[in-house]
Amino acid sequence: MRIAIDASRTTVPRLTGTEHYSRELIRALIRLQPEHEIHLYFRDSPPEDLFPPAPQVHQHVIPFKRLWTHIRFALALRSLQPDVVFVPAHTLPFAFDGRAVATVHDLGFRYFPEAHPARQRVYLDLTTAYSARRSEIVLADSQTTAADLMDFYGIPAAKIRVVYPGVDPLPIGDVAAVRAKYELPERYFLFLGTLQPRKNIAVIVQAYQRWRAANPDDGAGLVLAGAKGWLYDDRWALGLPGLHLPGYIDDADKGALYAGALALVFPSLYEGFGFPVLEAMHCGTPVITSSTSSLPELAGDAGLLADPLDVGAIVNKMTRISANGDMRQLLAEKGYRQVGRFTWARAAGQTLQALEAAAST
Repeated sequence: MRIAIDASRTTVPRLTGTEHYSRELIRALIRLQPEHEIHLYFRDSPPEDLFPPAPQVHQHVIPFKRLWTHIRFALALRSLQPDVVFVPAHTLPFAFDGRAVATVHDLGFRYFPEAHPARQRVYLDLTTAYSARRSEIVLADSQTTAADLMDFYGIPAAKIRVVYPGVDPLPIGDVAAVRAKYELPERYFLFLGTLQPRKNIAVIVQAYQRWRAANPDDGAGLVLAGAKGWLYDDRWALGLPGLHLPGYIDDADKGALYAGALALVFPSLYEGFGFPVLEAMHCGTPVITSSTSSLPELAGDAGLLADPLDVGAIVNKMTRISANGDMRQLLAEKGYRQVGRFTWARAAGQTLQALEAAAST
């Protein structure tokens, strides 16, 4: 079988969740050493060591400034005539006649349209609907995303396969050195992700303010780590004692940042798949997260769940963790077991099965 994969998102300088998913899943697919030919298509030249070498893997760099997916990639597919095309990030080419599998990560733009510029929102809606309907099989990151595909676009359940992404252990390194690098206190609660309304930053800050007022002798800070996103509001955190905004965190420092935290506070309003929840568990860090969207699927019984709009409930969870070392240890142990369910090898195996099934339809 000849498989064509859109690998264009794997070469961006700063990987967000979608780009990370594309890179790690392709790596895991190659490590499976399937008998099939795998053709990877890039917009930019990849580093030589981006993917493991394998004789059945062929890399194609096809530069193009605009509409790469719908023009340049589509022309390359017409030339190759693959048995199946895999797009790990939503968008299939419009002018394409073959069999296809696409991953849909989340439909957050349907829940929070104001969090996206109007043109981007229309494009996301159009391309997600098209890719989901056009594909022989749709991969969803979670049961939540699968349900959203059925509800919003009428995709039949039989066409959707839930394939959880993997989460690799992060190197932890020197916790004290990372604290010093970003000028952080010894004790802190952590949020890690893009600072935007969907991540519920205002509520996290309110919860911390209440927790700090109730625990004046505990000097733990709140670290909101990540780049400022669309509709970030400076008033969320302006002049708040104990708050730290270190900005974008280098990948090499994330493990130590998680490991040094009292807890990850991640009461996001909506997630198709929340990587920080599982990354924190890999680092032995307790997790406070939302009781909504995909987050209960990920946390299982290893995290403390709260209504993301209930500030008091989040404060309660912060208090339980900060005051109880035994609870932190128990949650860490549960987290190690829970995160073991999410591996790239498993995701790659399930993805390969979907590609083989789609090619044979």
